[in-house]
Amino acid sequence: MSPAELADGFRTPGEGGGLRQVLRQRYLLRLLVRKELRARYHGSALGMLWSYIKPAVQFGVFYFVIGVFFKMTSTVDNYAVYLFSGIVVMNFFSEAFGNATRSITGNWALVKKIYLPRELFPVASVLVSFTHFVPQVAVLLVGCIATGWRPSVWHLLAGVGGFVVLAGFALGLGLIFGALNVVFRDFENVVDLILMIATWASPVIYTWTAVQASLGDGALWWLYQSNPLTNVVEIFHWTFWHPTTDGAVSLPDGMLLFVGIATLVSTVILAIGQLVFRRFDGRFAQEL
Repeated sequence: MSPAELADGFRTPGEGGGLRQVLRQRYLLRLLVRKELRARYHGSALGMLWSYIKPAVQFGVFYFVIGVFFKMTSTVDNYAVYLFSGIVVMNFFSEAFGNATRSITGNWALVKKIYLPRELFPVASVLVSFTHFVPQVAVLLVGCIATGWRPSVWHLLAGVGGFVVLAGFALGLGLIFGALNVVFRDFENVVDLILMIATWASPVIYTWTAVQASLGDGALWWLYQSNPLTNVVEIFHWTFWHPTTDGAVSLPDGMLLFVGIATLVSTVILAIGQLVFRRFDGRFAQEL
């Protein structure tokens, strides 16, 4: 029997099967999600209530500083809904990206002792972030309904599609930085810097019209609009905030093109993340 025939059906030790293998390990994925949730709230008196408290405090600070003191409430209808629509996007991205980056180093004991698809760890981190995203969206929906929210089917589909782009983008970056962080722990600090800038680099607390007025329609405007976070925030504004304004607010010109670019960027980042992760996968146990 030839070596090729002997090797058929086998994989090099330590080499994972990628994200496709994660889909075959759904039971393990559920266990990891439960483990992360238990570990996060171990000894906590409030537990999952922190999923409401933290965004509520963040919203309150931004609302009073930007909305009241800087008069955004007088220039943007239903500014509270506008602001919180962006906050839920950035909170999910920050938690998913940050925790995915630390997912391998944070589970070093499991990585060193047993073999399982290492992509399970960043994917589990993204799913844990989703469990915190859901109650925030529930609060957002209450605020939307209270201000006369009347969405169409297209609004709802756009919101779902925007979240898919957001999750793919966060997971792709988490795979890249999670793998690199095993070798160079400095990447944790790099991610913290990125997340510090991310909220201010997307139209969460301000409007896209202010950005266009400053940048014009040139290359910087296109670069700004090609950011997946910018587009997802605008999509969430269109899904949750726009139906509360009687359609009086317009979207940026060429929004569909920008959404297409952002979707492509997110897909490419996810593919690169898988390649980088698999490139370093065999070194994880040794480096840890």
